[in-house]
Amino acid sequence: MSNEVDAEVNAKELLDTILGYLGFVVQIEDTQNEGGNPTLQIYTEEADRLIGRDGETLDAIQFLLNRLLQAKNPNAPKWTVDCEMYRSMRQDKIVQHVRQLAERVRLSGRPLQLEPMNSYERRIVHEAFKDDPEVGTWSPSDSARIKQITLLRRPVKKEGETLKG
Repeated sequence: MSNEVDAEVNAKELLDTILGYLGFVVQIEDTQNEGGNPTLQIYTEEADRLIGRDGETLDAIQFLLNRLLQAKNPNAPKWTVDCEMYRSMRQDKIVQHVRQLAERVRLSGRPLQLEPMNSYERRIVHEAFKDDPEVGTWSPSDSARIKQITLLRRPVKKEGETLKG
């Protein structure tokens, strides 16, 4: 247990130090996100500047924090860095937008290709439609240059028939 507490303290202190050097005055709380990952939630007067355009600055800080922690300890947990619940609000916004687009696929039956997304956003979309009986998602292989998801109408299964796979 003390190793987990040490990891929390180290991650929290390191993030506070990084942000301090960047000129941010912050309050940091450690929590867990919906996926169970340890999360450092940042509260600051300068949230917009810390988040950056489309969360790019926040992503960069998260990447840097995790690289520094894993350089010290290769078994260190991967931390999520969030600022004033930005990531969960963005996730809700993505799912809501894609569900509206999926309605068009449901009605027309025609596939619809979504705009390019990063891996985190694609995972959110795939997760949102994994149990949808009418609309599914498809992504090209990881070797594809442009990472886009296509929403597809699932084949309608007949009474008593089960899908294989």
